[in-house]
Amino acid sequence: MRLVILDRDGVINQEGDAYICSPLEWTPLPGSLEAIARLSQGGYQVVVATNQSGIARGLFTVEDLHAMHKKMDRLLAQLGGRVEGVFFCPHAPRDHCRCRKPRPGLLEQIAHRLGTSLAGVPAIGDAQRDLLAAEAAGARPVLVRTGKGQQTLCSPDDLPASTVVCDDLAAAADAILTGRL
Repeated sequence: MRLVILDRDGVINQEGDAYICSPLEWTPLPGSLEAIARLSQGGYQVVVATNQSGIARGLFTVEDLHAMHKKMDRLLAQLGGRVEGVFFCPHAPRDHCRCRKPRPGLLEQIAHRLGTSLAGVPAIGDAQRDLLAAEAAGARPVLVRTGKGQQTLCSPDDLPASTVVCDDLAAAADAILTGRL
């Protein structure tokens, strides 16, 4: 199975200082949806693994989150792309759950649900927690410079040694589709 795992905020959509709480606030990063469409059309299953503690904090509901993802799905469909599934952690950091990145629980859920190993699967994120979760689950950590990515690069010693760095999701998709990643 050809699989790619994506973080959401800062990789697919823009993020700000506040939480993205509604479909109106959910805005794709330039080229990100096109990159997902190219991966889909290239035979890859694309799934999203995202921490969404705004639910536990009472900032938005699960229904609001689903509405944001319906918007993403609709925009992707217009480009001939799709996301096979969105796996999310609704917990706050204080909950110490297994699914909140940097723990590998979300990625393990993906592997279990799809009945596959994550060995070598690109897991693309913009924060250290994304990369640590990827490494812990046996996936290949890929850092993009969008979102918090440039800031994350300021502490390269804190990144898994196997981390690959790409400018954005479009560059990562190009590397995957051409076999460089």
